Amino acid sequence: MHHGKYRFIAGFLAGPLALYTLFVIWPFLQAVYYSFTDWTGLSPDFAFTGLRNYERLLDDEVFWKSFQHSVLLVVLVPLVTIALALFFAFMLNVGGRRRRGAAVTGVRGSAFYKIVYFFPQVLSIAIVALLFQFAYNPGNGAINAGLRAVGLDSVQPDWLGDPDYALWSVMAVLVWCTVGFFVVLFSAGMSSIPLDFYEAALLDGASRVTTFFRITLPLLWDTVQSGWIYMGILALGAEAFAVVQIMTVGANGGGPDYSTTVLPLYVYVKAFRDGQAAYATTIGVALLVVTLAFAAVVMRLGRRERLEY
Repeated sequence: MHHGKYRFIAGFLAGPLALYTLFVIWPFLQAVYYSFTDWTGLSPDFAFTGLRNYERLLDDEVFWKSFQHSVLLVVLVPLVTIALALFFAFMLNVGGRRRRGAAVTGVRGSAFYKIVYFFPQVLSIAIVALLFQFAYNPGNGAINAGLRAVGLDSVQPDWLGDPDYALWSVMAVLVWCTVGFFVVLFSAGMSSIPLDFYEAALLDGASRVTTFFRITLPLLWDTVQSGWIYMGILALGAEAFAVVQIMTVGANGGGPDYSTTVLPLYVYVKAFRDGQAAYATTIGVALLVVTLAFAAVVMRLGRRERLEY
């Protein structure tokens, strides 16, 4: 009987596992293999070169710049995004003033604010990057025009042309276009927390800040941890690549003096501009290691006893 059950389960798993191996595991293995060759990506001919690409990687200044930028993105962007999303979601669900018939409620107009916060998710990341590219224009962009309107004519940075501002400007766009998703995600999680918990805490004299750290955050921790990992992967992957590629890429890639070059963009530049596919896969392997290390650190530091209600 049990053998028949196992064969039944194995029959259902065989197809998905075969597809996963073919389209996910096998490309990863191919990338690792090509990182030990001199493949150009344009010719079927290549030779095995051992660790030469990895030795080159250690001496590549642009790689280390892009590595530092990616680490900065994966630390700061999720931190700011998750913090803002938690604050907004808390205010929209339980941070409002006490009203008649409801001791715990969100701020007035919370449904409208959720739509406003979620609106950037409706736009393509390419559209968002183009809009902010125009907004950051030092001559007639909306941001510098706003500074002039309030009398700050002397403060007119070249947001995307100055190496000191370019990466920070890109990070601001990433936060703006992703925070709304997490507001909705955390709002859904908070709405499942019984209001009795908040009402009991308020009766005991707890403040809104106390209820957030003692009730909301512990009960929402699994969602926050998953969101942190997801946001970190976005900061190391397609979202960061798209914003940097559209907003700041010049002749050399990655803004002025490589100030916004990140690992995904450097992979693209080496593979498709320079025809160095093998070296690009080497950078891709390094990116994979960084991504796995980030997920492992978040899972390890965020491990705590599961709370149920």
